[in-house]
Amino acid sequence: MAVPLKEKIGYALGDAASGGITWKIMSIAFPLYFTNVFGLTFADAATLMLVARLFDVVTDPLMGSIADRTKSRWGTYRPWLIFGSIPFGIIFALLFFTPDLAFSMSMTGKRIWAYTFYLLMMACYTMVNVPYGSMLDVMTKDDNEKNQFSAFRMVGAYAMGFITLVSFPYLQKLVGGSEQHQYAVLGALFGLVAMIMTMTCGLLIKEREKPIRAEKFSFKQYADLFRNKPWIYMTFIALCTNFFNGFRYAAAGYMITNVLGEVTVGKFIINYTVFMAFSEVTCMIFGAFSPAFAKKIGSKHKAFFWASVLCCVFSVIYFFIPIDAAYVWVMIAVSVLTSIGVGLYSPLLWSMYADVADYATEKNGTSSTGLIFSSGTMAQKLGGAISGSLIALLLGAAGMIVSTNPETGEQIVEGTDLHSVRTMVWALFSIFPAVIAAIMALLAYKFPLKK
Repeated sequence: MAVPLKEKIGYALGDAASGGITWKIMSIAFPLYFTNVFGLTFADAATLMLVARLFDVVTDPLMGSIADRTKSRWGTYRPWLIFGSIPFGIIFALLFFTPDLAFSMSMTGKRIWAYTFYLLMMACYTMVNVPYGSMLDVMTKDDNEKNQFSAFRMVGAYAMGFITLVSFPYLQKLVGGSEQHQYAVLGALFGLVAMIMTMTCGLLIKEREKPIRAEKFSFKQYADLFRNKPWIYMTFIALCTNFFNGFRYAAAGYMITNVLGEVTVGKFIINYTVFMAFSEVTCMIFGAFSPAFAKKIGSKHKAFFWASVLCCVFSVIYFFIPIDAAYVWVMIAVSVLTSIGVGLYSPLLWSMYADVADYATEKNGTSSTGLIFSSGTMAQKLGGAISGSLIALLLGAAGMIVSTNPETGEQIVEGTDLHSVRTMVWALFSIFPAVIAAIMALLAYKFPLKK
């Protein structure tokens, strides 16, 4: 039975909120925000994001197990979206509030503030996004419908990501004041929008399939995961996709802000958020074609393989573009071509997770859908944070120092070897992702489930 269009749009709103707003801003702005606006050192920012990942190793699978055993009048997974949306939006807003705006705080106090709200945000993201991903396996059992839901999800995420990234610099100018003030206001605005979208998603979607529950908690379900060969492959594939995106989005901030400088074509601002917005709209368009692409190729894993190859090839090409703002449209064009591959594989990722969940249910006799999808969420956060941490560490190792001109407020890049710093930033956006895409292609080619 075909699922109503209204429900697919409702499902898309969930990732429009988490993927298109909160995660997009966190991926592209956080390394830059923590070091250049909030005031942490590169080492502090890197440590913060790494510590948070150790936290997620515990919370993500725990949330998956809790979600699988939830019983309520709203269903198994839906209540987490409906009610979890409120803290999700509020904590996001507080994360972008710099204490300096209201009161004096020592560097130690600022570290505590950043750790507290970053960890809380990761917990809220887990609380909402693990049940959200798990919904895919209980809304329908039809494989074609699952592909459609995944495509709607990715189109929603990338469409909202495009809106978020393009509007960000203009909203900053509209808000005015210091960068700290701008981020605080925009954090509250985007947090509110994300909260409304997530709650609406939970209210519109339906759970048609009843999961086969394992009523009692058992560590056997965790042991079963490591005997599940498709899950092992899927986990490494998901890590690669998020390392790939994490490096590109986090490096883009430094590439545009600190290497090229903000580029203006007429009245059109091309800062780091607008630069990546071109990629977002490309992913949105080609994400819609992903189910047809997989059908044409013959299987999801083969389609994933060729999409990964595309990402690898164009990432390598990007490295050879001259580091000069005069070539900004060439940079955008190659970045867009790279994003065709990202758009094609992104919906396949979650559809393949649903296949892994079905395989586990058939093999073990009980559903572990939430637990399996939690590994996808954990891979998303792990990939984004480790890539962000590595970028901060590698730029620090390359000798990059960012200071502010006290008279103009302009950020100045300093260092012992500016050529090394610029080359490192360029490689972080191109060569590092290319290597990851090559590994991703190999894993997809050998993926055990041939649907």
